[in-house]
Amino acid sequence: MPKIDLLDCTLRDGGYVNNWHWGFAPARDIISTLTKAGTNIVEVGFLRNVPEYNPDVTVCNTIEELNRLLPANTGHTLYSGMAMRSNYDIRKLSPYEGKGISILRITAHEYDIREGMDFAREVKARGYQLSINPINIMGYSDKDLLWILDQVNAIHPWQFSIVDTFGSMRRRDLDRIVSLVDHNLAPDIRVGLHLHENMALSFCLAQEFVEKQLQRDITIDASLMGMGRIPGNLPIELVADYLNESHSAHYDIDELMDAIQDHIAPLKGETQWGYTPAYFLSARFNLHRNYAEHYLAKGDLTNRDINHILSAIDRSKAAVFDAAYADGLYNEYQRRNIDDAKALETLKAAFGGKRVLVLAPGASLATPEGQAAVAAAGADLTVSANFCPEFCTPDYAFYTNSKRYEKAEALPCPVILTSNLRPLPEQALAVCYDRLAGADAQAGNSVLMLLRLLRLCGAAEALLAGADGYREGTPAYADARLHTHTDRGTAYNVSVAGAIRAVSAAGLPVRFVTPSEYERI
Repeated sequence: MPKIDLLDCTLRDGGYVNNWHWGFAPARDIISTLTKAGTNIVEVGFLRNVPEYNPDVTVCNTIEELNRLLPANTGHTLYSGMAMRSNYDIRKLSPYEGKGISILRITAHEYDIREGMDFAREVKARGYQLSINPINIMGYSDKDLLWILDQVNAIHPWQFSIVDTFGSMRRRDLDRIVSLVDHNLAPDIRVGLHLHENMALSFCLAQEFVEKQLQRDITIDASLMGMGRIPGNLPIELVADYLNESHSAHYDIDELMDAIQDHIAPLKGETQWGYTPAYFLSARFNLHRNYAEHYLAKGDLTNRDINHILSAIDRSKAAVFDAAYADGLYNEYQRRNIDDAKALETLKAAFGGKRVLVLAPGASLATPEGQAAVAAAGADLTVSANFCPEFCTPDYAFYTNSKRYEKAEALPCPVILTSNLRPLPEQALAVCYDRLAGADAQAGNSVLMLLRLLRLCGAAEALLAGADGYREGTPAYADARLHTHTDRGTAYNVSVAGAIRAVSAAGLPVRFVTPSEYERI
């Protein structure tokens, strides 16, 4: 009967979550526990070109370094490593000597798949059980996949793996690709399946794969608790239990639960992997997941916005992330031009010659001192930026951020919106985003955009409250529900301070009425 093997890739794929810093002893314990659980194959880590050996990291230069993690009692478990053609010097790979890691899985992108096949031949020549795992099988046409299978048959590895890199595979895709592979791959080459959790389909697809009952050995990749580069992988404990129940396997679920409790669950609290809508959207369009991560990091896009931007990505850019291209699409999306002449006419009448108090959502506005400073500012008008305070009612609320505006309920004052928000209510005063976005690194900062609007409308002076800036260990916002940008610090403060001074130099005096890092610089 054909075998169904489980390969655990926690230490390798899961390492994207913690930068592979497992610690030497914890990594050995995870491997030992997986071995005792009866896991057929445990992937120990990556072979990569790294500056030096670090025993606490599961990314190494040599197979000998990875082998140090293996337990004394290996039972019936086999051990594997992974290497990518583009970042590993094959000359570092020693020949297999009959013990330790016996399986090497190699990967290559679409753009270097031919070189990847040469790389695979070199790995096999060194005596390892070779698995060829092309990245993003969903990105290949049937014709190109048939070419790959011809190359694989000529090399004749131990295994060929179907890798759904971007988590975009649905059942019909699995059926098509497995059928194509099974009918064109040499019958003695086993088939593997590596799934990601973008669409919350990994367990469903794994069961479907098993139940096809191919007349060849198969391998299913999984990880403890689904740990892996966000959104994660197929959870090994689920598929192990399924195989125990449906295919008379004998995986020890208790051992898997111990490994999760001791080593994986504590990490889940620090970094959340698992299904999220943005990664579903990247999978929907079969895109590199970095596009979703890039747009999530912007902090001002809704899932609806991300959906629209991702749908516009050119297919030639889909498989390899291009940050400059992604930013170009973002800017194009944000800078939707509208006819804002009437809105500007109204705002010039409102702000012209006035001293305007600008409220930013900084933590200082949650203090009695900050609120007292606001009350004593003596401004003619008050405008809040991307929020509406509860301790006072502003004359206007200014929004540039879709996420913040969607959360705003029953605003007690007129609203000024930038044109990137969708849809734009008829009663809102809408101004072209491009008119207010600066040319500097903080082009879309809402406070800066509001200051530029006030200067455009002829305000006499801007009084800034709640524009605190970022200081390590200090809350960034008065409302804890607002996203805190943990990567912001001195460099960001310097950039914003410079932009504020530029507005002031252009004709709008700016005075701080609450303490600010921007003022200190």
